[in-house]
Amino acid sequence: MSGWDVELEGVTRRFGEVIAVDAVDLQVVRGEFLSLLGPSGCGKTTTLRLIAGFEHPDAGVVRIDGSDVSKLPPYRRPVNTVFQSYALFPHLSVLDNVAYGLKQRGLGRRERRLRALEMLDLVHLPDLGRRRPKELSGGQQQRVALARALVMTPKVLLLDEPLGALDLKVRKALQIELKRIQQEVGITFVYVTHDQEEALAMSDRVAVMSHGRIEQLAPPQEIYDHPATDFVAGFIGDTNFIHDPDGGRIAIRPEGLRLARDGEGLRGRLVTRMVIGPTVQCVVRLADGQEVLVRVQRSGGSAVDRLTNGEEVTVSWAAEEALELTGGKA
Repeated sequence: MSGWDVELEGVTRRFGEVIAVDAVDLQVVRGEFLSLLGPSGCGKTTTLRLIAGFEHPDAGVVRIDGSDVSKLPPYRRPVNTVFQSYALFPHLSVLDNVAYGLKQRGLGRRERRLRALEMLDLVHLPDLGRRRPKELSGGQQQRVALARALVMTPKVLLLDEPLGALDLKVRKALQIELKRIQQEVGITFVYVTHDQEEALAMSDRVAVMSHGRIEQLAPPQEIYDHPATDFVAGFIGDTNFIHDPDGGRIAIRPEGLRLARDGEGLRGRLVTRMVIGPTVQCVVRLADGQEVLVRVQRSGGSAVDRLTNGEEVTVSWAAEEALELTGGKA
């Protein structure tokens, strides 16, 4: 048996004339946290639904733990899904919400209660079992939904943008919690998101998708430092595509650029200078009209701190800062 909990082999899903998932091959390693990342309409949610059983492939095979599940309904697959909408039962207590699936499996009341309490402790809600969902915050409700899914001990947990409805501070806190929980329980997580920072922060590997295909599948650092295509470079973080004087085209991150009043480099004019927390972000319009984004750490005494809008500047970079797009253009 392979070390893959999920395997997609040549999987295609069409909706009329639209190809939502286009001959995708994907192997999810046992116990890993893998994110499907991409813009709206890229096929990431349909891919998740194909694994869950809410959609069935028009071509190809879906395997979970080595078994072909392509034609099986969701309830016959060893997976559970957490959605953005919490879908908690409002008339049940938090504890009973978590234990609901176990009751459907026929487990006794005592065992259901013990396992539900264990899951509430895991998601750091040990004292809220008697409350109703309406008495919880959005972040707490999402933790309950997660506990309800985990209590069923699925082989694979599927998460469809579960933090999308939460505010920024709560979302960042739950990102840390999700990663902690995944590492603690050791269950394979397949996570769908359009948030690049979220995917890079939590995942062991990231599958960047576009037009129903996987553009690049790699660890977060490799995705960021060595994007395979123009699409990946442009979608992950901020990237400047600069036309140099020799007629070439260079992809470079904003933090890889240097800004000065004079010296060697491309001449331009400072359009906008913004202080964003610990960084200074500048937009520079070069002599040929193209605009580039420069981001530097605030130091309190650097040349960037003294620059003003409209001032002539020089943009330069070290050779090693240029990104090599290993797969060429998207």
